[in-house]
Amino acid sequence: MMTQSYENDELVFLDEDTNNTIPVKSYQYWNILVVDDDEEIHTVTRLALADLIVNDRKLNFLHAYTAEQAKDVLNEYGAQIAIILLDVVMETDSAGLNLVKYLRESLSLQEPRIVLRTGQPGYAPEETIIKDYDINDYKTKTELTRSKLVTTVIASLRSYQQILTINQSRIGLQKIIDSASNLLEEHSVKSFCEGVVTQLSSLIGLDEEGLVCAKAGSMRDKDSEEIFVIGAAGNYARLINQPVSQLNNPGISENIERCLRYKRHIFEDGTSVLYLHRAGFEAAVYVNMEKELNEVDRQLLEVFLSSISVGYENVHLFHQLRNAAFRDWLTRLPNRNELINVLDQHPPEHHESSAALIDISHFSDINDGLGQEIGNAVLQAVANRLESMTTDRVIKARIGGDVFALVGPIDEVNPENINRIFQSSVQALDHSIPLNVTIGMSEIQDDCFHGLEVLKRTNIALNRAKRHHTENFAFYAPEIEESTTTQLGMIRKLRSDFADTKLQLWFQPQIDLRSGRVAGLEGLLRWPDGKGGYIPPSEFIPLAEYSGLIVDIGRWVLEEACRRISQLRENGYEQLRVAVNISIPQFRDRYFVEKVKTALDRYNCPSGSLELEITESVVMDEPQIVIDALAALKAHGVAIAIDDFGTGFSSMSYLQRLPLDRLKVDRSFVNDIVPGKNAVIAETIVSLGNKLGLVTIAEGVETQEQARYMTELGCDEAQGYLYARPMPFDDLMQFLSGRQG
Repeated sequence: MMTQSYENDELVFLDEDTNNTIPVKSYQYWNILVVDDDEEIHTVTRLALADLIVNDRKLNFLHAYTAEQAKDVLNEYGAQIAIILLDVVMETDSAGLNLVKYLRESLSLQEPRIVLRTGQPGYAPEETIIKDYDINDYKTKTELTRSKLVTTVIASLRSYQQILTINQSRIGLQKIIDSASNLLEEHSVKSFCEGVVTQLSSLIGLDEEGLVCAKAGSMRDKDSEEIFVIGAAGNYARLINQPVSQLNNPGISENIERCLRYKRHIFEDGTSVLYLHRAGFEAAVYVNMEKELNEVDRQLLEVFLSSISVGYENVHLFHQLRNAAFRDWLTRLPNRNELINVLDQHPPEHHESSAALIDISHFSDINDGLGQEIGNAVLQAVANRLESMTTDRVIKARIGGDVFALVGPIDEVNPENINRIFQSSVQALDHSIPLNVTIGMSEIQDDCFHGLEVLKRTNIALNRAKRHHTENFAFYAPEIEESTTTQLGMIRKLRSDFADTKLQLWFQPQIDLRSGRVAGLEGLLRWPDGKGGYIPPSEFIPLAEYSGLIVDIGRWVLEEACRRISQLRENGYEQLRVAVNISIPQFRDRYFVEKVKTALDRYNCPSGSLELEITESVVMDEPQIVIDALAALKAHGVAIAIDDFGTGFSSMSYLQRLPLDRLKVDRSFVNDIVPGKNAVIAETIVSLGNKLGLVTIAEGVETQEQARYMTELGCDEAQGYLYARPMPFDDLMQFLSGRQG
């Protein structure tokens, strides 16, 4: 290219050296790469910046005359190049910009700063280039006087240094994050203590021969003042985790005890015991040496120990964290996590071992009645009894709350032995408290020796034992787990289908036995099984109650019933009432009464068009809650019926207190009606209903004989297959149209 003329104010020309400056790969210099196909540009640039010093560093010039030569320099120096003074047009019109792209994209180097210099102003759009290629500056060669060039270089160097610092900080932070994941693995008491002994010995020029001792209570979770060896080197390494008394060297033992008792270093002829104390943890470091430490060594050790104590604090903290994760703080027994780990690492002998979960019955009563302090004392007493009345072959653990675990040989871990442990009362502070327990048992089989699976099976047995009334223990059986799995699967499916509005409300007509007209309807919940059939309510209603979903489903049933009442009234069936069943969880909902009223108001339904059906069992479960709620709804005008009457053991006093409108005769008593025989219970219920002034309705009427008999008894209404099966609402409308239209 043509050599341009330059305005060089303040240029100081040195003796020209036609040879390239010898590259110096060092951060003591700022590496400046000059890329230009004009030799004169290289010379002028080098002369103009030769005496420039930035942050106590001189400039080191690297030269390239083509883009390809520049690539070689970039590959060699990489991020050590601070600035690239780059000609835009060289062997090709886009050679300079292609080099920038190679630097940023192919080499992924973001640190070097780029100053574009062009002899052809306006050749490339300045704004686009600077934005797309991370360019620091874009100048024409004619405007780059010495002062402007110096200014540009200084600004670019500052930018380079800032970016380099940020990237180094990022890399350092990444190393911290990566190493943090290994922190707990690398810091163990044993290895750290060995390191202390080794470092101390090395510091004062001795062979490895020493040990670190600590009180049992501070490092080993024991309520004891006994001193244990927690780290050692040389001949003492075999004594790690052993009491100091095992040293068979009274002199060493005495000096270690003195060090911990007086909480200071001991320096005597042939003996040095150093005292470590940090964050409540204390240890004595015995170093075996024949000569007395001089003053310099003592001072050196004092400085070293002040630093090493910080490490001890961390090790002690990690030890405490591990205990918190794997040890029960109250009883000092292994917790659930530790039991699982032990079983996973050392599985018991199959067919010869069993696991037991022991649940203290009514433990909450002890806490509530005597206080948490007594409750904690009871748990500690149970732990001590389990420890004292079982051998070392049995693993003991506290799983949580008032549940303990035993795993060991079948001849020790069995219901008889466990019950024997709790035959006598436990002593908790000043209280002697008798305890009853519930026991879940599982034999450890070939297909189940992992800790989590053992606990799961044993817990299934414990839950089964809690439902027993004859024995206080139960053994795991596969069919129990299969049943539980099936039950949970159905609950998940019910929840999903309810959320997807797949449940349906069907209706079964209730017939006036004297007129033969439809007097009312019972709303019955239906759950499609997805295969053209329906899951029986007797299966899914208990699951809905067990899972708590019955409250939401019950609210939907109320809303749906009121919506259908509104549609019935719009079609001219104002006289029909709709009855829906209410379960005890709905009554426990403090907003139940308001929900009923809200549903009636939303669909503008007369209160008397809705009837709530309850069973005897609901009344007997929470009598006062039920009576209060029904009284409030009765006052609002809602009709009340008692369903399945006579199948339970309800109190007549409760029956008199309930604000009832109807009494339903259970289908089991209607089925007793056969030609030539009296149905005594059905007759009694109808008679009772009449005397109480209640409308009586017979369920499950399937034959004319049953209908005729109930009519003769004075029963008012009936429902059953004789008249109609439960049906969807659209089919109901056709049924009503054909029957009463």
